[in-house]
Order: sequence, then structure tokens, then C-alpha cells
Amino acid sequence: MSGRNPAPRRSYGGRSAEERRAERRERLLAAGLELFGRRGYAATSIERLCATASVSTRNFYEEFSGREELLTTLHSIINERAAQALSTACAEAAGADLGTRVERAVRAFVTVTASDPRWARIAFVEVIGVSASLEQHRFRRRGQWEDALTAMARDAVDRGEAVDRDYGLTMIAIIGAVNNLVHHWSARDQDIPLDDITAELTHLILAAVTC
Repeated sequence: MSGRNPAPRRSYGGRSAEERRAERRERLLAAGLELFGRRGYAATSIERLCATASVSTRNFYEEFSGREELLTTLHSIINERAAQALSTACAEAAGADLGTRVERAVRAFVTVTASDPRWARIAFVEVIGVSASLEQHRFRRRGQWEDALTAMARDAVDRGEAVDRDYGLTMIAIIGAVNNLVHHWSARDQDIPLDDITAELTHLILAAVTC
């Protein structure tokens, strides 16, 4: 039996086409983080993104449909990292008292979202009001955070640590307070100790669920 061998995949410098494309995508994400996070979304053109990432415009459109998709992707990345950090913190503190559990969760969230001011600006400022589509994306993410915080409150209720009531509006208010304080802290070059920010947010959340 005979047959033709498949053509070998072309590679340059020891890297496959898939690897080179993945590297270009990472450079575009890094360029988006730097430019959206420092100059702002509205002040950043696709040409500037491409120049910063050292890719062509054609390469850009192979990865993203436009600036908005790049911004949405970055917003998803920071939210996914924060959610993972929160989940890990909660698991590690599962046997602790309510105050410790909340403090660990707050510290995990703040550390991921605000230690780099560029991520904080993207997470809390640049995604707001860009388009109806991005607003829907942002509201979906916020809904996921509401669900996560409500689950923490219900767990505290089950343990006899919190008041048994509807926490829907409370969690919306807490998310707004957390986001604004974290962004304020990051935008001011973190001139307030992280421990102070964590303590203030922990106090706010504990007050909300225990009275």
C-alpha cells in the first residue's frame, strides 16, 4: 500500500506557525495592557497597538476583531484571575472564622486586581460605557461576583455567623464600594498600605452581613 506523507509544518527559528501566532497574541495583549492601562482605551489606536506589539495590522485582525475585543479579553483575564484567587483563598480559609475568611478573600481580590495600576484601570474604568455589548459583558461579570459574594454570605448564615436575609442589593452595594476603593488606592500609586485597604473592606463586608 502506498500513500503520500503529509507535508511538514513550516517553522522559523525552531518555532511553528502556531507558536509564532501565540507569541503575537501575547504581545498584543501586553500592548493592550500597557496602552489601555496607561493612555486609556479612547486614546489608543489599532496602529499604536500594532507598533507597540511589533505586529502588522493583518496580524492584529487575525487575533481580534478590533480594539473592543482586545479590551474585553483583558477584562476577562483580570476577572478570571481574581475569581481563581478568591476561590483559592476561600478554600484555604474554609475552617476559619468569618472575619478571617472575609479578610483572606478581600486580600486575594485586591492583590490580583490592583497591585498593577494598569489592570485596575482596565477592570474598573476603561470598560465602562464603551458599547452596549461591552456593558452586557461587564454586567455578566458583575453578576458572577454577586453570586460569589452571596454564596459566601449564605455559607456564613448556615454557620450561624450572619443574619438570614436577602443579600441581593447588599452585594451590589458592596461590589460598588470595593471597586471604587480598590481603584482609588491603585490610582494613587498605592500610597495607603494594602493592609489598611484590606481592613477597611473587611470591616465593611462584616458589618453588612452581621447586622
